Amino acid sequence: MTTTQPHDPVVRTATGAVRGRRGDGLAVFRGIPFAAPPVGEARFQAPRPAAAWDGTRDAYAFGPPPPQDVAALGGGVPPDVPLGDDWLTVNVWTPDPDPAAHRPVMVWLYGGAYKLGHAGSPGYDARHIAHDGDVVVVTLNYRVGIEGFARLDGAPANRGLLDQVAALEWVRDNITAFGGDPGQVTVFGESAGAGSLAALLAMPSASGLFRRAIAQSVPGTYFSDALARDIAAAIATEAGLRPTAADLATVDPRRLTSAGGSLSAKMLQYTDRWGRAAPTVTPFSPVVDGEVLPVTPWQALAAGAGRDVELVVGHNRDEFRLFLAMGGQLGRITEEQARGALRMFAPGAPGTSSGEEAYRAAFPDATPGELFERVQTDWLFAMPSLHLAEAQLAGGGRAHVYELTWSAPGPLGACHALDIPLLFGTFTADFGAMLFPDGKPTAEAEALSSRFRAAWTAFARTGDPGWPAYDTDARQVRVWDVEPQVRAYPEEASRRMWEGYEFAALPLLG
Repeated sequence: MTTTQPHDPVVRTATGAVRGRRGDGLAVFRGIPFAAPPVGEARFQAPRPAAAWDGTRDAYAFGPPPPQDVAALGGGVPPDVPLGDDWLTVNVWTPDPDPAAHRPVMVWLYGGAYKLGHAGSPGYDARHIAHDGDVVVVTLNYRVGIEGFARLDGAPANRGLLDQVAALEWVRDNITAFGGDPGQVTVFGESAGAGSLAALLAMPSASGLFRRAIAQSVPGTYFSDALARDIAAAIATEAGLRPTAADLATVDPRRLTSAGGSLSAKMLQYTDRWGRAAPTVTPFSPVVDGEVLPVTPWQALAAGAGRDVELVVGHNRDEFRLFLAMGGQLGRITEEQARGALRMFAPGAPGTSSGEEAYRAAFPDATPGELFERVQTDWLFAMPSLHLAEAQLAGGGRAHVYELTWSAPGPLGACHALDIPLLFGTFTADFGAMLFPDGKPTAEAEALSSRFRAAWTAFARTGDPGWPAYDTDARQVRVWDVEPQVRAYPEEASRRMWEGYEFAALPLLG
């Protein structure tokens, strides 16, 4: 049972009053509904307005996570995670809930391959960002997996993205009461969160809801409508159903996640039909459906869709190494596997070995493991991120680019998701605990973490992260290492090979 304290802050939102907690120099509000629970008649539909309430609602606890493939994390739901249907909630960290404060607002979108993640994860505790940067931070839940991204008859596409739009509308309408400025909103996200953010830049429904964007490790995977429908049919088959909202709604949301998990385990069997999507073992991505998401983010930005949004975008040097480690493949890649990866993912004439030859020429001393990792880092994260910046420039906008090259202790280097504990300062939780098992980051890591946060919050405040905007002449980027520096983009060999490549929506092959 929670106990109300006399100094607990109370804020009135459009749907009712909420009571938060004070601590660490902040007021924190958790689990505020921004939309109605997407169950019953609302299942598989666009988010609907949250119901108003009387009195004051305690906003002490995070809302329950959306249904997700917890087996992908190697276990069940942790015992301290709340259960329930009220998945669509926001959390707010604010230095002072004073409507006159008008502080910059930062809205976080979590990653998780579009099938995992929730804002209540300890690794996303935003106290350091809000406190150190004197900003208001909002984190939110959005539907993932089948609930959020499966392409179903009788349901809108990209429901997870529509949830994000609804949360941003909640920020627009309510954040002033928490001390934030609705005209100074920066959306930031990592991995699937960055892919979602890139999609938001291309979505008419999200236009005008944020002024700045920070995209950390943008995945290049967006599905064509035909591919998404074919994958959804395979998921439904796993459940013994048709790929319709009506059929799938007959199964409890938390039981239905097993169908997506079951398909993930056998996606390689579909390589002839799904091409490059199959080896990702992730049957969900934003769908270029022509309506919710009209075109790919690169097409939209090149046409000027994001020219009024200031952008920071970047990636980590050794992105794919994390997935090698998770799959037990680190140090075990064969020449045959390297050849297969190069022919699958490297840019080049279809059906030829030209891409493979280009990589081997560019990296003549690379081992099979290094080639396997490099081409997949480039295809999945590095080049999509760089090309997003270049598309922004082509459309008349501005972008700042970075690369994280600092290596964490151990064998993972500057791997995927290393930027999360560095940004949030959460070295003892989630991914931070994996990289820093003793819970004690080095002074070097602490210093880099502080610089990371300072750059992100400065950008949210001013539009300047502390290094020059990117251009296609000097190609100056921030390189985050022991001593951060500004220099020409480090991955020039890869950049040249991918120059002119179009990140199109992944097609259905057969």
